[in-house]
Amino acid sequence: MNAPQPLAPPPGTDAAPETVLGAERLSFAYARSGPVFADVSLGIRRREIVCLLGGSGCGKSTLLRVLAGLETAAAGTVRFLGQPLTRPHPRSALVFQQASLLPWLNVFDNAGFGLGFKHQPAIDAAARKARVREALAAVGLAGREHAWPAELSGGQAQRVALARALAREPELLFADEPFSALDAITRAEMQALLVDVVHRWQAAVLLVTHDIDEAILVADRILLMAGKPGHIHRAWTLSIPHPREDHPEAVTALRLQILSALRAGNAATAPHAIPS
Repeated sequence: MNAPQPLAPPPGTDAAPETVLGAERLSFAYARSGPVFADVSLGIRRREIVCLLGGSGCGKSTLLRVLAGLETAAAGTVRFLGQPLTRPHPRSALVFQQASLLPWLNVFDNAGFGLGFKHQPAIDAAARKARVREALAAVGLAGREHAWPAELSGGQAQRVALARALAREPELLFADEPFSALDAITRAEMQALLVDVVHRWQAAVLLVTHDIDEAILVADRILLMAGKPGHIHRAWTLSIPHPREDHPEAVTALRLQILSALRAGNAATAPHAIPS
């Protein structure tokens, strides 16, 4: 497979750690099942990977959908680039557990799918092709543009899904358990790719995961969701250098802290918001 290539940041971006997304005192409930999460506040800065970590049923995927504009909170506010968010923003992109490639489109057309949608900024054909080729090179798929989804491995399909998101030149990438269906080796490759590409792209990432090791390996900050309803129980800012596999003692110590906090959080019921 081709090695990932550098991907130039979109025009007008810089390395300043400005806040891309901010949320204050968010709550969400379903009519039949009741509250999902409550009193959640957080912020995400440019070039920052924030992992939303927690067990099944704590509300982390629903929170991501609210932050992405796919669901409406019962209370609280979400601001994207300083403006109130009421629907998915054209400068954001999503990657889910399944790559969801269209089988009748080749790799190139799957990676470019959505660039011509009405809500996207206007882009001519030449610029579209350049974006897509650049994004595919960034995820190590240069030369596979004409392959079909049926010819790809699971990891390659997820690379196409990541390229499809990057081709939109997002300010913020929302990723909901994107690597959980992959084998351990491919998953490790994709985690390293995410860190590398996102830091060079100068985007921000909100990654939902239930995997403590994945959160430690990729995150700049970890937000631990726990309780019923779900709430941000603890937060960690990571200073362990990459690659973090080279620092096993620091990783083990942090893993033990998170496990202890997770047990304590699941035993608690009172929501507690931790701002960015």
